[in-house]
Amino acid sequence: MHDPPKPPDLLAAVACFLREELMPQLSGALAFHTRIAANVVDIARRELELGPRADAAEHQRLVALLAQRGDLAALNQELCRRIREGDMTLQTPGLAAHLWELTLAKVAVDQPGYASYQRERES
Repeated sequence: MHDPPKPPDLLAAVACFLREELMPQLSGALAFHTRIAANVVDIARRELELGPRADAAEHQRLVALLAQRGDLAALNQELCRRIREGDMTLQTPGLAAHLWELTLAKVAVDQPGYASYQRERES
């Protein structure tokens, strides 16, 4: 068993250090790359926090949509095959909703401050 702090807390501390302590002392390319590093650390933290729940929800939707069981990778391969072969289209019940929820889950990790994402979550 691991004692606190948890990995997301450690990553949050690193991102905070990069932004609040290091970046004010930097300029030019080094400041730019430090900002990128802080963003990467934030993405990793959000993936740890949100990823398991998002994967479980995606798996559940795919099982219902495809009417079959399997791991997440296999179900996604099957979904891609069915779309590619024309067996599923946006008119297939549940497909558009699944793709939308999948997109929102990915944006929650990659760009949670994105204005359109914020508006969608508020509605």
